[in-house]
Amino acid sequence: MLRLDGPLSIPLCHGLSRRDFLHAGSLAFLGMTLPELELLKAKRLADPGNDVSCIFLLLLGGVPQLDTWDMKPDAPTEIRGPYQPIATRTPGIQVSQLFPRMAENSNKLALIRSFHHTNPAHPQAQQWMQTGRPPSAGIEYPHLGCVAEKLGKPKGDLPSHILLPFKPKRGQSAGFLGKTHEPFVIDSDPSSLDFQVRDLLPPDYVSALRVERRFSFRRLVDGAFRRFEKENAPTRLLDSNFARAYQIISSSEARQAFELELEPEKLRRRYGMNQFGQSCLLARRLVERGVRFVTVNMFDDLAGSWDIHGQAPFTSLTALDSLGPSFDNGFSTLIEDLQDRGMLENTLVVATGEFGRSPKVNPAGGRDHWPGCGTLVMSGGGVVGGQVIGSSDSIASEPRDRPVSPEEIQASIYQALGISLHTELPGPGGRPVPIVEIGVKPIQELFGSG
Repeated sequence: MLRLDGPLSIPLCHGLSRRDFLHAGSLAFLGMTLPELELLKAKRLADPGNDVSCIFLLLLGGVPQLDTWDMKPDAPTEIRGPYQPIATRTPGIQVSQLFPRMAENSNKLALIRSFHHTNPAHPQAQQWMQTGRPPSAGIEYPHLGCVAEKLGKPKGDLPSHILLPFKPKRGQSAGFLGKTHEPFVIDSDPSSLDFQVRDLLPPDYVSALRVERRFSFRRLVDGAFRRFEKENAPTRLLDSNFARAYQIISSSEARQAFELELEPEKLRRRYGMNQFGQSCLLARRLVERGVRFVTVNMFDDLAGSWDIHGQAPFTSLTALDSLGPSFDNGFSTLIEDLQDRGMLENTLVVATGEFGRSPKVNPAGGRDHWPGCGTLVMSGGGVVGGQVIGSSDSIASEPRDRPVSPEEIQASIYQALGISLHTELPGPGGRPVPIVEIGVKPIQELFGSG
């Protein structure tokens, strides 16, 4: 990485220091080189192509299907757990008592109760669910949002793929696509009173600069680094990348996207004044401003993740007393808000864990990892609501019919985004890699054509 705080001395006019340059030039992208800022495509194009965006909610830890969306009230106590099913507005569909608002929105939701794979480890399962490929020692496949970023066209001043509210988990990198296509990570809690996006917003003394100072500053940088561009190949993209980076930190559109205080207080409270709820609200604001793909990692303020084995401080499934309402409010308000704004048809919302949880409640009062069967939810983006796809056996341990794989889920998301499943990506060594395995098809029932 080219260091700007080392022995190189650059005289800067108008009182600007090398620290100003560091803030403006790198956008505080820690660990990234300037050529890797290629992902920041700031120019709005006249033809945005497919207008569908995706909000991908990763429910870290794995959702217990028997306590949420695939309840078995007639099963033995050690199977069915402590929660009761409630009716939804869709005849024949029930969900957990934890989700009263989802029950009211069931006509907009498609439940897939038969997703499954074979890996019980969190990191590997997370990778599989977000890339559509099982973990491989020889190749790192890209997150589907990174693929969408590479293949899509930017529609505004913001990056095309944004991930929040903390650093990526397994499967959330650009893999073999390279760091140019890494997601823009918001490593901050949107529910915090002092919420700021450190990697995007400039310090006050940069944003307050007059236009003529910026131009003078840019000319100095051009002159000082011209010889380095000639001598060092990795810096040859500096000129175009600097321009794009500086355009973004100077963009009022980009800055305003993160100003949640502009939203009505009542709406913010409907989402939930917690990390997940405010992340869902921020996701809506981002897609509203042209971001193609937003990934939200859910981690509950009180209960942590959905990985409920029964350890302290939550010694039983009562951790769901916090997780359930937090998810219900954030997810349901997101769906309602998108619909109220006329955005739901053009925004696919996916809520899934990396696997399900064991049918039997363990001695500690929790459930263990269970990749054999789980449930996920989809809404918007052309998905037909008010339906259940697939079913599980009597104890939700394995699919009874219409088994669904992570590969099919990925193909369905690509179809909703208008990405051809015949597309090939430039893989390692220049070898073309299909975005989905040959023969994998979308879940056509989602779109009313099954």
